[in-house]
Amino acid sequence: MTDQTPPGPHTEPDAGPDLWTTVDTLWEWLDNSQPIEGREGVLLRILKLTEEVGEVSEAVIGATGQNPRKGVTHTWEDVQAELCDVVITALVALRTLTPEAREVFRGHLERVRERSLASPK
Repeated sequence: MTDQTPPGPHTEPDAGPDLWTTVDTLWEWLDNSQPIEGREGVLLRILKLTEEVGEVSEAVIGATGQNPRKGVTHTWEDVQAELCDVVITALVALRTLTPEAREVFRGHLERVRERSLASPK
């Protein structure tokens, strides 16, 4: 019999590849295959976020049928996938700016957590 207890707040189920190992691997792959290098390449990698956020917007509009000409063209699962793409793209862009991306993100997340939870409700 398997344990049906859901993971606690500080545990994660085995979800496949390690987040930061994957981010590093994607960063390396992109760095080795980008047609434009240097400062422009870094800026283009950051601008890729705009494209991904636009795809989230398109999926939300499609999931809600807000374009009467097109109707419902997406699902909420599509929205979830596009949001994941935004997160991945942002983490790879952060890794592009610093090899210490994990530590930078951890520190910033902690500051946001402290600031948010310290706010009166």
